[in-house]
Amino acid sequence: MKTKQIRSWISSWLLVAVLFAVCGGMVLPGCRVSRQGADALQTVMACGVLRVGTTGDYCPMSYLNPETHAYEGFDAALAEDLAASLGVELEYVPTTWPTLMRDTLDRKFDLALCGITITDARKRQALMSDGYLGNGKTILCRSEDAGKYTSLDAVNRPEVRVMVNPGGLNEQFAGTHLPRASLSIHPVNEEIPALVASGKADVMVTEIMEAAYYCGKDATLAAPLLDRPFTNGELGILLPPGNETLLEHVNGFLEKERRSGRLDELGSLYLHIGVPPPAAPGTQEGNSTPVRREP
Repeated sequence: MKTKQIRSWISSWLLVAVLFAVCGGMVLPGCRVSRQGADALQTVMACGVLRVGTTGDYCPMSYLNPETHAYEGFDAALAEDLAASLGVELEYVPTTWPTLMRDTLDRKFDLALCGITITDARKRQALMSDGYLGNGKTILCRSEDAGKYTSLDAVNRPEVRVMVNPGGLNEQFAGTHLPRASLSIHPVNEEIPALVASGKADVMVTEIMEAAYYCGKDATLAAPLLDRPFTNGELGILLPPGNETLLEHVNGFLEKERRSGRLDELGSLYLHIGVPPPAAPGTQEGNSTPVRREP
């Protein structure tokens, strides 16, 4: 009996060793393994799971619906398409804007897809895909105040209460270009539009897609500079460094989505302003000073 138990114990550990070798790292539930030093594309295919990092707080790109507990939006649908193109399951890994880059570098997920703007700073630390959606900084305010906020200078005043979410380009932009405004940081991004509508803040610094989405949902909100954003930029997919093989697949996938009209289809489903074109040459979000436009 004792000999059989020993043989059983040895067999069990041999099985663990085999799984360790196949997955390339520490075996965890769902084959979520350490990607350190491993080829991400090969690991994704071997485990049959694509792990996508998302903040889940950015309508209409990627939003965790508290009622259905499902991710919704343009980028959520794009993530589903990407997993399907690889023939694997999709698994979301929660992250936050303040920890997004650290989580990427720590390889807590294979890639991040949640309305992430391409910047030189991010490209110096990690990999970013080709742009798939034009974007830019703008403001959200109450409809009754739309006539007041017709330029960046009109917002940059001590009496204007500006609210942003922490850790991302919104906070960076507001801190740099609105130094005279009364700035406050609210931890839950999707709560800020309602706080503006209720008078708890005057202006939210956000992106054109998010501003248009909330204006479409709430008539008391307005985005007076929607067609004149302060910056020009593009959204891209963020990957840990050293994953050029997966990046090549991602870029090829995005090109197919564009040529097939799928990006336009997703735009009609989730964006009130259609699919913004790629950023024009010139000022890029996160890379230089904002475009200054008079009303």
